[in-house]
Amino acid sequence: MALSWQKKGLIYAPDGSLEWSRTHAQVPVADVIDEHHLRIYYSTRGTDNRSNTSYIEVDAGDPREITFINPAPILPLGRLGTFDEDGIMPSSIVTVGDRKYLYYIGWSQRKNVPYQNSIGLAISEDGGRTFRKYSEGPVIGVSHIDPFFTGTIFVLKEAGLFRAYYLSCVEWRLVNDRPESLYVLKYATSQDGIDWLRNNQIAIPLKDDQEGGLVSAAVIKAEGRYRMWFGYRNYFDFRSNPENAYNIGYAESPDGISWLRKDDKSGIERSEEGWDSQMISYPYVIEVKGKNFLFYNGNGFGRTGFGYAILNSNS
Repeated sequence: MALSWQKKGLIYAPDGSLEWSRTHAQVPVADVIDEHHLRIYYSTRGTDNRSNTSYIEVDAGDPREITFINPAPILPLGRLGTFDEDGIMPSSIVTVGDRKYLYYIGWSQRKNVPYQNSIGLAISEDGGRTFRKYSEGPVIGVSHIDPFFTGTIFVLKEAGLFRAYYLSCVEWRLVNDRPESLYVLKYATSQDGIDWLRNNQIAIPLKDDQEGGLVSAAVIKAEGRYRMWFGYRNYFDFRSNPENAYNIGYAESPDGISWLRKDDKSGIERSEEGWDSQMISYPYVIEVKGKNFLFYNGNGFGRTGFGYAILNSNS
């Protein structure tokens, strides 16, 4: 049966009144607080254009009804020289006992290329309201397996095993004299969610020589198979040309390791007009009261904020 997401509209975009949150509400990461409320973490950019992470709380029945806006970032940027000194973006949240593990992307500037990303971990002991960094270093960073950088990550915890689907840069390429990164989605496992086994296993490769980036895997298990939504774009002119900008793709797997890509089955497309008419990306899927909710960004890499859609019951 074909998948079909029903768009419900925009949830949140910053009003620009805060110095640490002038623009963007990017990479939404949703978590169920209780029967009636969800918490949605997001990345926002301040006056200095650095990314900070905060959250809003919304009604679980209608996430467009915002019940609380956190007034400050939940994590400080790193010290000089650390992997997250220039930006922090949320990517995945997992409940581990009575703690919450928030995996995030750390940003640092480089000289010959614009930036380097790594994956960090922050831990909450109060249900996800406040966090402390696990360490000043990343939990999945540059290595002989991932020599350029690592980025967005989704962690699925099941049967005592942590499965990670994470972005790995495979090349920097000069496009019109500007360095542009190309990246795929890789797979890793862990027993504790902290120390990760990486075998250079690519979950989703680039489909052709025109494609340039795969980002933000979102994985669920349903009806005996794994389903993944993710963002994909071309390697050139993807910032200004909607034809090359991010869309949301889809893949299926019998075991969560080997995937078959079926982008035309994602069940969601750009709108004809409005906040998500030029780009859709950074999907995040959770179950809310027996229904699957998809949170995602639209135009401008989150400049227009994030919204949501609900998977139709017959999908």
